[in-house]
Amino acid sequence: MRFPAETSVLVVGGGPVGLTLSLLLSGHGVPHLLVEAHPGTSHHPKARGVSARSMEILRRLGLEQAVREAGLPASHVFFYRGRTLSDPDFVRTGLVGAPDGGAERTPAPGLICPQDALEALLLRRARELAPDGIRFGTRLVSFTESTESTESAGGVHALLEDRTTGERHTVRADWLVGCDGAASTVRAGAGIALEGPTGLGHFLSIRFEAPLGAVVADRASASYFLTEPGRGGFLAVDNDRHWIYQHPYDPVHVDVAELQADHPRLAALVREAAGLPDLDVAVRDTQTWRLDARLADAYRRSRVLIAGDAAHVTPPTGGHGMNTGIGDADNLAWKLAAVVHGPAGHALLDTYQAERRPVARQVIDLSLANSRARTSYRIDDELLLTAHYRSTAVLADDPDADAAPDSAAPDRPALDPAGEHPDGGPGSRLPHRRLAGPPGAAASTLDLVGPGFTLLTSASGPDWQRQADTAAAAGLPVTLHRLPAGTLGVPADDAVLVRPDGHIAWRSPHPPTADGALRDSLRRILSVER
Repeated sequence: MRFPAETSVLVVGGGPVGLTLSLLLSGHGVPHLLVEAHPGTSHHPKARGVSARSMEILRRLGLEQAVREAGLPASHVFFYRGRTLSDPDFVRTGLVGAPDGGAERTPAPGLICPQDALEALLLRRARELAPDGIRFGTRLVSFTESTESTESAGGVHALLEDRTTGERHTVRADWLVGCDGAASTVRAGAGIALEGPTGLGHFLSIRFEAPLGAVVADRASASYFLTEPGRGGFLAVDNDRHWIYQHPYDPVHVDVAELQADHPRLAALVREAAGLPDLDVAVRDTQTWRLDARLADAYRRSRVLIAGDAAHVTPPTGGHGMNTGIGDADNLAWKLAAVVHGPAGHALLDTYQAERRPVARQVIDLSLANSRARTSYRIDDELLLTAHYRSTAVLADDPDADAAPDSAAPDRPALDPAGEHPDGGPGSRLPHRRLAGPPGAAASTLDLVGPGFTLLTSASGPDWQRQADTAAAAGLPVTLHRLPAGTLGVPADDAVLVRPDGHIAWRSPHPPTADGALRDSLRRILSVER
């Protein structure tokens, strides 16, 4: 396939974040090119926890069921603690936020799906939607920005290399997004600093096969944390023969390359941790990783943006790293689409940092606290459902007052670890409510979201339709849905404007008297220059 001479968005990195961004851009009709240096997706399970918020995004992309089929059954989503894998005195706990008889908060609860399986699903669908836009085995060599500084001109010129042939190509993109991990070439090229501690722990991840299904039959879990004198922990791939053992090591005293090459010694480490000296262990491969807690000081430099691990390196203790990155992609995709297709101004992209950086900051802090209490913390599947945004892409309840930007002191944190979910006000995720209807109809209020803006109301009169028609006539189309009274817990005449990422942008306590109120609110949300 020939490389395009230009594209609207160049995405660098084909992991879960980059592939999710590609899928979302395709859904918005944005021409893009995704390049990934590796020849294929990950062969290692890596991240495995797919949180409820990520599952909601995958549900919107039509992938929820496929991911569930590739993951562990819900009956295995527990967390084990014991001195060894075979310890008779073990403790087993479930997810925070799992169903307990209270109100259902999501139609798409989280699950465990190994990253290698998840990436394969995402890649297959990404290629279906953008068959000429996904190029693995292609690396970004360098990039430069045009000297043009106006919104109507400029761009990024990227030098790409086909790693099979060595051929190089230059592609011009309106926007460059780095989803290329903690050692991001894009972040470094943009001069964005990454701040925070590194080397808080070092681990050797050993992928192996062993007949452990019968051993864990009464304690099947997603993760197995070893308490003293045990070290490290096990990650279930299938809770039968396929496993990961995370072995902590001190790089000052251990030659890890030598250890990786010594499969008999690795097998002995697995047996010791399992508490089964006669266990038949076949080591398949290994991978080292370092526990860091770092955050980029900016998410955007001119026409360059970063997402996922390129923007935030999160301790895995909590399972929020990949999920925070998927949330980045969801936040960024519709904003890029609004800028590429018009009429949004470039300032809309500044709200990406304003909204997502505080989320990452809090996730890093919570995960770091977990890493210091590895034997006592619990996994919160619904934490990211509580995300609350403050930026100029959110209008306060008072239609004449914008919500404070990220630089202002917020009234509430970006996330609520206590589990108290937002009330459906501007900035919060649209609450999930079950909808009655025929098979195939929307089952949740969340299923009504996107791909553009959505207006929800219980009012039966023509007022809100006139508002939507006026907005559409100005090139700002909105899809209007009428819900049964009481669905959203607001007065019948109220309306809620929902962004394509499922967050509430504006809430009007009554139909405005001026037909242009919705249009004008959309212009403010989108940073439209008038």
